[in-house]
Amino acid sequence: MSFPNVRLRRLRQSSKIRELLEEVRVSPKDLVCPIFVQEDLKSKLAGGSMPGFERLPLSGVTDEVNSIIDLGIPAIMVFGIPSHKDDKGTSAFSDDGVVQKAISEIRKGVGNRVAIMSDVCLCQYTTSGHCGLVNGNKIDNDSSLEVLAKTAVSQARAGADVVSPSAMMDGQVRAIRTALDDAGFTDVAIMSHSAKHRSSLYSPFKDMAHSAPQFGDRKTYQLPYTNPKEAMREVETDIAEGVDVVMIKPALAYLDLIAMTRERFNVPIAAYSVSGEYAMVKAAAMQGWLDEKEVTLEILTAIKRAGADMIVTYFSKIAAKALGEK
Repeated sequence: MSFPNVRLRRLRQSSKIRELLEEVRVSPKDLVCPIFVQEDLKSKLAGGSMPGFERLPLSGVTDEVNSIIDLGIPAIMVFGIPSHKDDKGTSAFSDDGVVQKAISEIRKGVGNRVAIMSDVCLCQYTTSGHCGLVNGNKIDNDSSLEVLAKTAVSQARAGADVVSPSAMMDGQVRAIRTALDDAGFTDVAIMSHSAKHRSSLYSPFKDMAHSAPQFGDRKTYQLPYTNPKEAMREVETDIAEGVDVVMIKPALAYLDLIAMTRERFNVPIAAYSVSGEYAMVKAAAMQGWLDEKEVTLEILTAIKRAGADMIVTYFSKIAAKALGEK
């Protein structure tokens, strides 16, 4: 008597048939590659806690984006490291800001061959290092909304296709959607970091982007990882405010929340495989403890299997190269 699992084992003898049987597939087209652009930088600068990633000067951003496009990756997310910080985060929304200049440079250099997404947050631009403006020792949510909206409009004006608020201020999606529409950018989409959790896995990013808070922490505005129902309420709120894509962040330790979002809401879902996920794999691979390419593809497949439509990940170039070699 032949049992189904025996038949499957026979089918798996051929590598090409194994490919036909794959139920979940990761493609370079699923990926969004982050880039870091630093103002007044003359040449590339390695990011110590994120091996393989570099802070880019404006003069080198087009070449980097072209290398990303050549790998079949359709989108980038731009993060800026400004030379000027103040308590109002003014360089975040300046038309001469580092992100705005980078977007303009990319658009001029590669046209519409890549989708440009831009981070909308204040942590890199404020002296406090917090994601919103500070009044005394507390986050001023309402005044932060005005600055976030101005930042999104300035990025859209520079040529961004998608603005991606990550500040976790209450009402940020509604404020940005209203500002974009009023400024005539009705076609610019919003991908909100809807369920962004308080996580130690962000530490390498804070080092890379010079964005660590100078006092306190972000517990009052980022989600506790103990509260999945609250995470779903945040996603639902962003949808009600007019978001185009919701995001779960981090990804690997939050696969259940990606799956929960997929089950409950009929919207595009992004997942952010964050800097700590990348750094752990890199560190272990550098010690020879695991196969970097295989583990990278396994992680990204798990994220997609959970229900993500797109994955923002520092593994983008590594994964795209590995997929090209399969």
